[in-house]
Amino acid sequence: MLGKTANGLFWMYRYLERAENNARLIETGQRIALTRSAATDDEWMPVMQTAGMQQGYSTKHGDVTKDSAVDWMLRDAENPSSVRSTIEAARQNARMVRTALTAEVWSAMNGCYIDVKQALNRKVNERDLPAVLGLIRQRTALVRGATHGTMLRNDVYDFARIGTFLERADNTARILDTKYYVLLPSSMAVGSRLDNVQWETILRSVSAEGGYRMVYGQKIRPREISRFLILDRRMPRSLNFCCSKIRDNLGYLASDYGSKPASHGLADDLCRRFMSHGVDAIFDYGLHEYIQDVVGALYELGTQIEIDYRFFE
Repeated sequence: MLGKTANGLFWMYRYLERAENNARLIETGQRIALTRSAATDDEWMPVMQTAGMQQGYSTKHGDVTKDSAVDWMLRDAENPSSVRSTIEAARQNARMVRTALTAEVWSAMNGCYIDVKQALNRKVNERDLPAVLGLIRQRTALVRGATHGTMLRNDVYDFARIGTFLERADNTARILDTKYYVLLPSSMAVGSRLDNVQWETILRSVSAEGGYRMVYGQKIRPREISRFLILDRRMPRSLNFCCSKIRDNLGYLASDYGSKPASHGLADDLCRRFMSHGVDAIFDYGLHEYIQDVVGALYELGTQIEIDYRFFE
């Protein structure tokens, strides 16, 4: 496969996943704001920090207001990570690699772009926000479903999956870090009702609430939630699940191409270093420090994949 085609597939699915994840983050911000007894608009800064959008927002807007923060994350054309910008980027990459996609995948991607663009043509008011966020999740899920249902399991599919799971792992890590490091008002709140409600909100933000309750029951326990979202290989948004899929799809590429470049070693190292410890060891090390190490390793892996498969040639 040409490096340019691999690049288009990889980034099409990264951008698609990023759009959905940012919609989930906005919903998380909405829910968490409701748990605060004295909510202020400043609470949106940690949400934007999670998505890596706070610097651009501060440059353009300065003071934080809820309406401007949501609009910046959702539809501002000057924000390259806004939902509208990432959906447009996903479609642009899909156009570049259209011959590698099935008709069903292209149709789903094009429909996603048209519907989301129409929904975000004007500022979204608070009453309509839940429906718009639901539309974004549904339309991106249709592209993913068409991919799983119609694509050959070849290198095209592998690059699509690697892009998806790199982005998803990064998002899950950042959501966990936001809760533990910047959202909790003080150490006095650990174990409080506020703490438990916010942990439950984190589960909802990654569609993990039902799965968690099936495994652990109704009681909210931070260590069990962390174990579920980091280490449980059955949970499709856990770090372990995502890292395992990245390693598997890189393995399929190695089999197809007959070589194992440096990125394969980095993927093996990522799984070995970060997914082979128990949750108690992670908490002893420091959840924030652990998450920062994982995010750094994911970035290094993504960069090496681009080099190994000559994305820009």
